Amino acid sequence: MTGELDCHVVATPRNDRRIRLPRRCYSSQRRCCKDMIDWNTFSRPIVGLSPMADLTDLPFCLICKERGASLMFREMVSSEAVVRKNPKTLEMARIDERERPLVQQLFGSDPATMAEAARIIEEKFQPDGFDINMGCPVYNIVSNFNGAFLIKEPERASAIIKAVKDAVSVPVSVKTRLGWEDDREILEFVKVVEDAGADLVTIHGRTKTQGYTGKANWERVGEARKNTSLPLLVNGDIVSPETAKQAMEQSGADGVLIGRGALGNPWIFRRIETYLSDGTLLPEPTIEERFATMISHAENHAARYNGSLVKLRKHLPWYVKGFPHLRDLRAKLVRVSTVDDLKDTLYVSFP
Repeated sequence: MTGELDCHVVATPRNDRRIRLPRRCYSSQRRCCKDMIDWNTFSRPIVGLSPMADLTDLPFCLICKERGASLMFREMVSSEAVVRKNPKTLEMARIDERERPLVQQLFGSDPATMAEAARIIEEKFQPDGFDINMGCPVYNIVSNFNGAFLIKEPERASAIIKAVKDAVSVPVSVKTRLGWEDDREILEFVKVVEDAGADLVTIHGRTKTQGYTGKANWERVGEARKNTSLPLLVNGDIVSPETAKQAMEQSGADGVLIGRGALGNPWIFRRIETYLSDGTLLPEPTIEERFATMISHAENHAARYNGSLVKLRKHLPWYVKGFPHLRDLRAKLVRVSTVDDLKDTLYVSFP
């Protein structure tokens, strides 16, 4: 029989780590080894978009990609909903080729369900990788033993990583936090992640109990860096080229994932990449650039959601943060219904 070369996973004696070897693939939709992400050789520094629920959808990923993001992490989807073939959830995982390389994040607490969900998404949409959410601090997630709760259950976390690795042919990463309450928990948990066979780890510099309060501890991420040979990305409080450089210096990370710092500010990716490359600090975008990007985002959104801009409304005020008469402008932006509405609102307010 003949077919394209693809990849499969085999166990090796040392730490039960996984490596990828060629195998025959008979599906024309599956991509070959040469097209897969290799985190060890991925261009450094990595400057990517962090997964954020209800925010890092296809339209926003496209905007960030066009403005310099080297890597997209899509918003998390429920493994249980994927396995149930929930139409809305499956639609959330649909990929536009312009977003690549793109990693789909999954959350869940059952290894078999996580593995099956990853298999379904890979078969239908062929993401370039999967990321397992082991860091979300939100009550509705951790109360169901998902997200950051898995830091408290390293054996379950390990089983999930191994199950997903065995189910798919693309790299598997983990996004986590410094710990549940103690920010030194990561020093052991990162070993669990590596020994289970993950290909990359992202660490947000806060604990679950901190949520998004306080300050991200990049130095603690740096201590975890010494306990793993995995490629590592740092996340949390990276809101400018200068903070990106500080985070990388203090953590020793291979790159950064930008979360809230990219909201209303997709230019941050190119500004960070340039600053880390040659020290040049590109200027902030002009009002004209901001408006053009808002309209482009709205057009992407309308195309994705059958003309509706409802989900976009939460993004729009971030684009105009610091503008004069912000309260009045914000009130108008959260009511726009069409791309023309948005244009009228912007150019009437700032002729």
